[in-house]
Amino acid sequence: MGESRLPPWRTGASADRARPVARTTERIVMRKTAAALIVLILALVACGNDGATVTTIDGAGDPVRGLELYETSCMACHGVGGLGVEGLGMPWVGSDFINTNSDAELLAFLQVGRAADDPLNTTGVAMLPRGGNPTLTDADLMDLIAYMRTLNV
Repeated sequence: MGESRLPPWRTGASADRARPVARTTERIVMRKTAAALIVLILALVACGNDGATVTTIDGAGDPVRGLELYETSCMACHGVGGLGVEGLGMPWVGSDFINTNSDAELLAFLQVGRAADDPLNTTGVAMLPRGGNPTLTDADLMDLIAYMRTLNV
């Protein structure tokens, strides 16, 4: 009666060795499933909707958090209160660039930045991707954009 009801391959040391393999297999399956879902979502987004309407992300950021991020990541070039630093960073206050671009366009700009030799660069100083802070997430950038909007009301 002391016999185990488990099959021989699930008892003893061999069962202990099988557990890590099962967990690794589960992780691989989960990663492949997640990757497939991401590809599916990207494919659906890429299909668009024939240009009838465009979903925007305007108003998606937190301006208070944006101010905190501005003070730690942007102020050195763009100045206190977004007034700019001559020869370094353009002012955010009264900026036609900020006022004429959508949140989505500003996000795209912040993600890639602008080279110093770009014809649209008026300072001759590169605007690095994510303001030179690679730890800024897209959500962080949206918070910065929300703060930009408060300077241009």
